[in-house]
Amino acid sequence: MIAGKQQPQHSQLFSLKGAILTFSILTLISFSYFSFKSIRPPLPLSPSTPQLTLLPTTSSSPDATVPSHAHIVDNEKENNVDEGGGEGDGGDLFTDVYHSPKLFKFNFEEMERKFKIYIYPDGDPKTFYQTPRKLTGKYASEGYFFQNIRESRFRTDDPDQAHLFFIPISCHKMRGKGTSYENMTIIVQHYLDSLIAKYPYWNRTLGADHFFVTCHDVGVRATEGVPFLVKNAIRVVCSPSYDVGFIPHKDVALPQVLQPFALPAGGIDVENRTSLGFWAGHRNSKIRVILARVWENDTELDISNNRISRATGHLVYQKRFYRTKFCICPGGSQVNSARITDSIHYGCVPVILSNYYDLPFNDILNWQKFAVVLRENDVYNLKQILKNISQEEFVTLHKNLVTVQKHFQWNSPPIRYDAFHMVIYELWLRHHVIKY
Repeated sequence: MIAGKQQPQHSQLFSLKGAILTFSILTLISFSYFSFKSIRPPLPLSPSTPQLTLLPTTSSSPDATVPSHAHIVDNEKENNVDEGGGEGDGGDLFTDVYHSPKLFKFNFEEMERKFKIYIYPDGDPKTFYQTPRKLTGKYASEGYFFQNIRESRFRTDDPDQAHLFFIPISCHKMRGKGTSYENMTIIVQHYLDSLIAKYPYWNRTLGADHFFVTCHDVGVRATEGVPFLVKNAIRVVCSPSYDVGFIPHKDVALPQVLQPFALPAGGIDVENRTSLGFWAGHRNSKIRVILARVWENDTELDISNNRISRATGHLVYQKRFYRTKFCICPGGSQVNSARITDSIHYGCVPVILSNYYDLPFNDILNWQKFAVVLRENDVYNLKQILKNISQEEFVTLHKNLVTVQKHFQWNSPPIRYDAFHMVIYELWLRHHVIKY
């Protein structure tokens, strides 16, 4: 009996040991297989495998509480973007003249679909934008913006749909009425106080989603006396000197354009440009004094230490731009001047001489592709620097310059990609960083 009982026990024990052994062998094999697989190098991506690029965008609602989502564009689609753009874009728009040409194209189109700006309707007609604006002269940019925004697709009469709020005060108009700087500051302060008291929108962001426009050094001086406005709101100004409180990445450099242009735009006229460099103007800054003193008697640089008198002939100053390869643009009493946009319009490669200047559309356009940007100390070596630029390099700069001319032209009504739309695009970019 005992022997009979022990036999089943031995059989069960043998079966248990066999099962454990089998499981151990299978575990060892599996472990070895996965370990070997893990040390193999990764397989290369298939040519048809899309790589993802994230393009930032915003919610369609200006007061949405969810974070901004992102468009996902596969690499194949991005590379197949029509470099000539869509209808009315121009065949050579999206080139390396732009820091991020494809991103600019996508974001610009999104701006056209979504961006809304509310214009405060209040204000004295003698001081504010409601009356007709001046669209001539070197401060015409301000007038064109005021007129363009009224007739653009971006204006909304519903403040609850607005991404930004436009404060339509015009220091240029006040200057034309003979208002003193002190009284301008008082008027601006009272107007801002009235908007804060009457509307809830300023207090929601302390003015971070508000902006105002002024293309005059008078406007800069008048608003400096209202630090609550200058430090909080977005300033769109023609004279972005850092020493007068201009804040890069918050404020916007408004291109100062002398319109209407007296002569047509320069185009494929490289062979006619036989003069190396040109400048004529008042010596109202240190850099201009040095420029005139060092180079006014040079035989290769056409440098005059005064403006060209109209008595010498009709449009003599403007015609010099057509004959010159490089037009010198030193800072004046403020940094900006209409000479830069004159140079661009007439096809003369601008030479920027300034230690600090937030160039218009600097975060969109690569100025190194169509201009020569120098520090003020380079004025002593100016001729050699320009002579070291080969003819081939100059032709490339000139070609790129012609490409960007449309961005420095004001029109009424506004035209896609013109100066007005570029300023609006800058405001669209600023809108994305306002988080309250």
